[in-house]
Amino acid sequence: MAVATKYLLNENQMPKFWYNLQADLPQPLPAVLHPGTMQPVGPDDLSPLFPMALIEQEVSTEREIEIPEPVRDIYRLWRPAPLYRAHRLEKALGTPARIYYKYEGVSPAGSHKPNTAIPQAFYNAEAGIRRLTTETGAGQWGTSLSFAGSLFDMEVLVFQVRVSYDQKPYRRAVMETYGARCLASPSDQTAYGRSVLAERPDHPGSLGIAISEAVELAVQREDTKYALGSVLNHVLLHQTVIGLEAMEQMQMADAWPDVVVGCTGGGSNFAGIAFPFIGHALRGGRKSRIVAVEPAACPSLTRGKYAYDFGDTAHMTPLTKMHTLGSTFTPPSLHAGGLRYHGMAPMVSHVMELGLMEAVAYSQVDCFAAGVAFARAEGIVPAPEANHAVKGAIEEALRCKREGRSETILFGLSGHGHFDMASYQKYFAGELRDEAYDEKELAMALAGLPSVPA
Repeated sequence: MAVATKYLLNENQMPKFWYNLQADLPQPLPAVLHPGTMQPVGPDDLSPLFPMALIEQEVSTEREIEIPEPVRDIYRLWRPAPLYRAHRLEKALGTPARIYYKYEGVSPAGSHKPNTAIPQAFYNAEAGIRRLTTETGAGQWGTSLSFAGSLFDMEVLVFQVRVSYDQKPYRRAVMETYGARCLASPSDQTAYGRSVLAERPDHPGSLGIAISEAVELAVQREDTKYALGSVLNHVLLHQTVIGLEAMEQMQMADAWPDVVVGCTGGGSNFAGIAFPFIGHALRGGRKSRIVAVEPAACPSLTRGKYAYDFGDTAHMTPLTKMHTLGSTFTPPSLHAGGLRYHGMAPMVSHVMELGLMEAVAYSQVDCFAAGVAFARAEGIVPAPEANHAVKGAIEEALRCKREGRSETILFGLSGHGHFDMASYQKYFAGELRDEAYDEKELAMALAGLPSVPA
């Protein structure tokens, strides 16, 4: 039986520029609004949270933005990341499809998140910032920013969603190894955290709450800024190194994807693999079907409303137009903690509205089953988040089998699951459950969306 074929680029082939999809979109993104005035925000509105270099990237419409050499130098620790053809998985499925995956678990943090953590820390350090606050779900982003902070001698404070803080203690240990401080959110360290705990002492937390806590502390000190691991344009921009490398590697394989699949929570991993292919098609190149896979327990793309909403639960952030379940919505405690976000990146949401992509939602248990099948065929144990992309790719391969089509499928394997083995143990013991969200809570959260003048 054939083993997986590996496609490697040398470091000289690593991208020198990030790709900005805003340059090729047929319609511009809706404006980001100030919640007080309902007017578009300006640089001064964002400066308490981000350094000017990142603000400029956030609003840029330039197609290519140069990657600073100090950032590329650190990228070289693990980039270019490998692309594999999954021959054994193809045979196990009995599909005529050709399956390729871009593997981001080779980074020091074990996921795609350092692709943006490194440049965010770099630009903040250049601006004289000595302290960063952030949130994290499963811990991949918190781990990555902690790693980046150690490289640039910066203090990092991470608010980890409580359910993930309890489920994944080894992620916390890695953050502390890199020198960061990690707190369970909601915490007693912020006014907002204390207010949440006063109402519900056993609150499982959410990314929206953790963002609120991190933002609250960031604006209190001049030497402190906030760093976000997904959602915002500059974060998605940094992740496009994934897709840019994959395009080169697919050409090495003398192939091109008919379908590109990525998991979606806040949108950064998905954008990283998909946006360069979407841009290629918009500029007249070959078109690929783009499929986003999200958890059925937190289905912002498939069940959310496309509307203006806050990015956090305490309503400290600007208003962005996105697919949202409502900022007060608390998703069930699924193990794919990195996908437990009430909203979706505005640019991913905009791309969805333009009909340039599609979305599906799968249950937790089915995604773990897909991850186990992948591990037994290809040898890599995926993170619970990445299991959603695996599930999406397998479903596409089985469709090809039913239809007798030999399509080429590319998916993003965003990280390994070495710190998530407790969830696999629960799966094998039959203790992993598909938790449904509360329909009444969702209806209330959507009913409470902010009113924005047309």
